[in-house]
Amino acid sequence: MFSKFSAATIGIGAACLALVGSDPSYAEPVFDSLAGTWSGTGTMKPSDGPREKVRCKVGYNVTRPGRSLTLDLRCASDAYKMVLSANIEQSGTELSGNWFESEYRQGGKVYGTNRDGLIEARIEGNTVAALVTIQTRSNRQSFLMEAPGSWMSEVAIELNKDAK
Repeated sequence: MFSKFSAATIGIGAACLALVGSDPSYAEPVFDSLAGTWSGTGTMKPSDGPREKVRCKVGYNVTRPGRSLTLDLRCASDAYKMVLSANIEQSGTELSGNWFESEYRQGGKVYGTNRDGLIEARIEGNTVAALVTIQTRSNRQSFLMEAPGSWMSEVAIELNKDAK
């Protein structure tokens, strides 16, 4: 059985996983500007309840300059916590990779595009499918995840790059 908390975790994880972007001034986007730690807050909207506040912190490590990264994500609300890791590759403007959420032992694939600082991605796992839109500008990121039919139908988060 898929619990309320694991559905929320997967929904938030899927959204946060897609937090990959670039400085929109690059003609062909790369990951280099993401290296470091980002943190922020936002909301999640269960399909059958009120919005709930969420806090997130993401660490990006560029493993192949401009084209490959790993991320470690931690999110928490009053109701749950989540620990997510991912490996993302970029070829041209195409993104692909894998993600795994360790609290509920769920994982899957991510794929999409990164054009002019705008990411449009699809996150898939055995029990979740979500569409994610992410915009990165300088030291700020915003995203919206929509997962119709999922317990967590919407997640919106604003992140800022932490000072070194």
